[in-house]
Amino acid sequence: MREDTRTPDDQIADRIARLDALHERLASAIDRLVTGQDWRRAIEFAARFRSRSFNNTLLIWVQHAAAHEEGRVPDPYPTRVAGYKQWKALGRSVDKGQAGYQILAPVTARVAVTEDGLWRRLGKGEKPEAGETAKSRMVGVRPAYVWDVSQTSGDPLPTQPAPALLEGEAPPGLWDGLAHQIQAAGFTLHEAPTAAAIDGANGVTHWLKRTVHVRADMDPAARVKTLAHELGHVILHDRDDVDAVVHRGIAEVEAESFALMVAASHGMNTERYTVPYVATWASRVPGQDPVTTIQKTATRVRTAALQALEQLETPQIPDGEPPSSSISTVVADSQAGPRQTASAAQSALPRPTQSSTGAEGPGV
Repeated sequence: MREDTRTPDDQIADRIARLDALHERLASAIDRLVTGQDWRRAIEFAARFRSRSFNNTLLIWVQHAAAHEEGRVPDPYPTRVAGYKQWKALGRSVDKGQAGYQILAPVTARVAVTEDGLWRRLGKGEKPEAGETAKSRMVGVRPAYVWDVSQTSGDPLPTQPAPALLEGEAPPGLWDGLAHQIQAAGFTLHEAPTAAAIDGANGVTHWLKRTVHVRADMDPAARVKTLAHELGHVILHDRDDVDAVVHRGIAEVEAESFALMVAASHGMNTERYTVPYVATWASRVPGQDPVTTIQKTATRVRTAALQALEQLETPQIPDGEPPSSSISTVVADSQAGPRQTASAAQSALPRPTQSSTGAEGPGV
């Protein structure tokens, strides 16, 4: 490996410049998620790469698309993504000339934490003082690289089973699993005979009454998708939020996106899902630019959906990690391997708005 002869200041300046470029590419990628179909594809893609943050998923998506257009990879979508050393551990090598996909990897450090939660970074060999505990903490991010399996050669990977559903069929056990989570949150679940019984909606969540209603006259797939939408309201939206009415559009986008990610993780056909026009609601949050709004919303949806999926005992599609991998995503993401060129970006944020009554309308 060639020795790095740059000064520490030059190395820091180079890292900052690369991070700035990554964040600019990320903002550009997020800014393009302006229509319901763009948003749906991004959420569905994130469902296939659940082990990655939404922003790193977006980075991988746009860079793989560029590689496909350039003829460097055979398929338009990646299937398994890992770091250089992770592929090596699995008996595979990155093919010569294949540029890695640049993502943001965590930088951790030893810190001393007090009982009040205050922390300070520990120097090399430094020990915590009385009343402090030494812990590892994320203190920043740095550029790192990953490669799709199609960019590697070597030992074959085991085939992982994936759910296969017929049109209109619901994944076995999914209704019961979602219903259990709704009931565990203190809500009672009811069937509505028709949409007319719940004001023309497919489902309704009522926070004051702590009830969830779902139409009974739909096919199983539509009913379980609606139930997932209402669970999204239950998990994400609190009737006491001040901005509930102002940002009702965001609440509906979040609930529908939550349902979309749950459905996609179970191999359900998501083509019929519709999400409200993203640019419209994202531009209506006072004091916040649309890119930040979209980024926060996507992060909230992914976090909530992963929590729900972890509680389900249902067959789910693979999460984008190579099978039989003993190396965690965090470690793999931090293994840059050979230097390569790349394009696109990532980060993560908090929580926007909610509504006292979440209603899923027909086709929404």
